[in-house]
Amino acid sequence: MSKYRCKLCGYIVEGDVVPDVCPVCGAPASEFELIDAPATADGGSKKGMNRDSNVYTVVYASVMVMLVAVLLAFTSQSLRSYQKANEDNDKRQQILRSINQTVNGTETETIYKKLITDAFLVNDNGERIDGDAFAADASKMFDNKAYPVFVAKVDGQTKYVMALSGAGLWGPIWGYVSVNEDGNTIFGADFSHQGETPGLGAEIATTHFRAEFAGKQLFKNAEFKSIAVVKPGKEAHGQDYVDGISGGTITSKGVDRMIAASLQQYVGFLKKGK
Repeated sequence: MSKYRCKLCGYIVEGDVVPDVCPVCGAPASEFELIDAPATADGGSKKGMNRDSNVYTVVYASVMVMLVAVLLAFTSQSLRSYQKANEDNDKRQQILRSINQTVNGTETETIYKKLITDAFLVNDNGERIDGDAFAADASKMFDNKAYPVFVAKVDGQTKYVMALSGAGLWGPIWGYVSVNEDGNTIFGADFSHQGETPGLGAEIATTHFRAEFAGKQLFKNAEFKSIAVVKPGKEAHGQDYVDGISGGTITSKGVDRMIAASLQQYVGFLKKGK
């Protein structure tokens, strides 16, 4: 037996014919639609899957999810080369900012190749080891006791750039610090973050904060002291320091810990340079 539904009020009637008018809303027979057909002799149905059934909804949703997943995977794979190129370009810009070179766009790679003359990994003793310093993820390399070093020539003088990796308030923070050939005096610095608070912790990425580090010294009386990041107005006895971010205390402390812990791994290399 077939089922028909009134398109105006939703009334359903069973039978092989529809009424002349809907007994509920008075709509004419032309306003009824077939929603369920009787089985055929072979056990089938006179029409396809009932679009009002839960089975149809589940099947339709599953097919759409799979199609979207395939499309997203294909798009991601197609764009991967462009994403990698952008990531590499951003990394070059960070390294260049740490030697006080601000560049953008297509000139980045050219200037990077001109100023960065060498890149390698070192171990705890400051000895050069195998590996790709540029391709390496700093946090993973630190876990493997391999530390990236980039050698730069700025106005004829050698600078050593070292990677930093740590944690801020809301997620990872990282950066690069460059030192002069004496292996002690900071030439420049750059810091980045994943999700620090705009206007507060995110200020670590500003030019003003980075500029505070220039000229600070990592060693006192041949002993590694790092550079402290202190609350504005405070001091750090026995070591050089910079003012932290007002209102970004936790992020500032994260930068302080990151610099000390990361550069501690380079002491062997820095002493060899000195």
